[in-house]
Amino acid sequence: MIGVCYPKGFKACGVIAGFRQRPDFALVVSDKICNIAGVFTTNAFKAAPVLDDMKKVKEGKAQVLVINSGTANACTGSQGDRDVLDTCNYASKILNIPSSLILTASTGVIGRLLEMDKMYHGIDLGAKALGYDQGEIASRAIMTTDTVNKTCEKSLNIQGKEVKIGGMCKGSGMICPDMATTLCFITTDAEISSELLQKALSDNIELSFNSLTVDGDMSTNDTALCLANGLSGVKIEEDTETYKLFNNALCEILQSLAKKMAKDGEGATKYVEITVKGAKNYQDAKAVAKTVANSALCKTAIFGEDPNWGRVLCATGRSGAYVEPKLCNLWFEDVKIVERGEPLKVSPKIAHETMSGKEFHITIDLGLGDGEATIFTCDLSYEYVKINAEYTT
Repeated sequence: MIGVCYPKGFKACGVIAGFRQRPDFALVVSDKICNIAGVFTTNAFKAAPVLDDMKKVKEGKAQVLVINSGTANACTGSQGDRDVLDTCNYASKILNIPSSLILTASTGVIGRLLEMDKMYHGIDLGAKALGYDQGEIASRAIMTTDTVNKTCEKSLNIQGKEVKIGGMCKGSGMICPDMATTLCFITTDAEISSELLQKALSDNIELSFNSLTVDGDMSTNDTALCLANGLSGVKIEEDTETYKLFNNALCEILQSLAKKMAKDGEGATKYVEITVKGAKNYQDAKAVAKTVANSALCKTAIFGEDPNWGRVLCATGRSGAYVEPKLCNLWFEDVKIVERGEPLKVSPKIAHETMSGKEFHITIDLGLGDGEATIFTCDLSYEYVKINAEYTT
């Protein structure tokens, strides 16, 4: 069992509804009503499924996820809202589960209405295809421009019993989340309240998906949902060792998925981690790391393996964080490039060689305090431009 089917009591499917010529529609169904948590895009143009999910997450209960790929149902006005309602009502009838317990998520082209005949077809097919071993195909059915599906699992031993957490996500482009992801779905058989699950999800999103950027562009559909059905029989309570174990495992799951998304960034040839330490505080460290990660000049230099390190310092200086240039140190991998604001005599060949691998790490030490943050990102290639220049045509 992998992904969302890894924990006890979750089944899923991935079918071809007709939005694409491949699996494009997924269902995830729990055997038992779940406590739930969610975080969502802060984009003002929230997609219709996001708005509906936000209301239902406040109620704290759900049992079904309905996910389509190919059409985002965003910027679709009142018709988009009606389509979400009709989707939930139809799924309710087919699955015999109240519509109030059904969450939806959509991904794909913005501004196009859902083709409801395909949604209904997907629900019909999906209801028959549900299985406890279908986590793999479900993760492939939610992909858009992703080149690989993304899943993760983790097992914990708590009080002599096994607790499982599983997840899947999608996303390659339009990724620079703010209190959300692209699409991410986490399941667990832990017994945990909606309130505590929300705390764990929100806290760990900051260190995972909110530390991820591919292109600096935030989606209208960003959604992270976590469902806990309690079937492990292990209760997770706040301020206990069990919560600490669960919280750490959830963070590992989310960070693993976030890194997989960065590695699969649209047109990416390199996975990049940018760590900033020595900042006055965490907020300044993150501001610097994110500015460097989103800099088109830095990202294209990384793609071209051009050790043009001045671009990194330039981005650092315009980040809005407090910076003292004479205290700043910079490394490409383990090669120190700048020490206390002074460029070191590093041969261009050696600097170039640090950039030649499939993974590349930049470290910036501001020399000011204890603030530290890491951003997960990728380079910016010719292929990224091609993909997004031809996305709808």
